[in-house]
Amino acid sequence: MYEGIVQDLIDEFSRLPGIGPKSAQRIAFHIVQTENLDVTRLAELLATVRENIKFCRICGNVSEQETCGICRDPRRDSTIICVVEESKDVAAIERTREFRGLYHVLGGAISPIDGIGPDDLSIQPLMQRLADASVTEVILATDPNLEGEATATYLTRLLTTLEIRVSRLASGLPVGGDLEYADEVTLGRAFEGRTTLR
Repeated sequence: MYEGIVQDLIDEFSRLPGIGPKSAQRIAFHIVQTENLDVTRLAELLATVRENIKFCRICGNVSEQETCGICRDPRRDSTIICVVEESKDVAAIERTREFRGLYHVLGGAISPIDGIGPDDLSIQPLMQRLADASVTEVILATDPNLEGEATATYLTRLLTTLEIRVSRLASGLPVGGDLEYADEVTLGRAFEGRTTLR
């Protein structure tokens, strides 16, 4: 649509997850049109991130060191591990300030359509972490979609051989949501996870 490097820039932005062609175009033109934007700093930061960010050797979360800050924190409860799909899920849970245990990042979810099976995920390292019997509970916090449910089901079956409590995050209606707009699975989960008030 556009010529040369402007189109190349739009194409590169549109390859990023969650950014469609229109958003990519807006970002590209913002960079082109904004005079006081420090693109050198942005480019240096992107290069530095690619160079310095690793995955924690214990849990798989993003880190600038061999182990992430959560795994290094002695105040965390090492008897509970929350299993998530991606590092961004760790950040989401941490924002709640409700969970004080450790994490394990799978690196995705089981998705036969996308060719992702259990062997493509960080399941074997999870099993190695659980082998020393110090962990008493595993919380499965995979996404409440088909892939997340398949992953949680697979892990539940795998973990039944161990003497560990396995729980799943409750899911249901969002605060401020309307019942009429809820899908059947969400509404069903809301009924399953209902709490007694008196």
